[in-house]
Amino acid sequence: MNTPELTHLDAEGRITMVDVGAKAITTRTAEASGFVKMSPATIAAIRERRTPKGDPLETARLAGIMAAKRTADLIPLCHSLALAHADVQITLTDAGAQLTATATTSAQTGVEMEALTAISVAALTLYDMCKAIDRALVISDIRLERKSGGRSGEWRRPPEPTPNQDEDAS
Repeated sequence: MNTPELTHLDAEGRITMVDVGAKAITTRTAEASGFVKMSPATIAAIRERRTPKGDPLETARLAGIMAAKRTADLIPLCHSLALAHADVQITLTDAGAQLTATATTSAQTGVEMEALTAISVAALTLYDMCKAIDRALVISDIRLERKSGGRSGEWRRPPEPTPNQDEDAS
């Protein structure tokens, strides 16, 4: 069995930041998503602009963008990156809020963690903004959807099978 090389450990087994100094600078983009399940009453309160703390969607959007810019301060081994762009979009559905974040840079390492951090903090901010009316909010499905740039190039999350698809089509 081949054990993959552990990139964040030095020869003595100590945690270390990966040296990306020899890597090429390329344009890198990542998109992440997440979901915040809400009660119908909470969704209605957001749509009708009657949440006690103000606009939770715009506050969460801004929090996510700010978090993307501070990822290296939050995740110990992330490199500090100058982001060319960061954005968070939030769409209300009948079940809650669908969140999507994108981050772009020209650098020697990717921006997956920045997009994932943006989603995580935006979702937590939605919770904070809405907890006075709905403590049963559920944050779920935080995941990388796609990334581009760097040595590994393009990656896109494969489509998930529909619930009625046969797993063993014989």
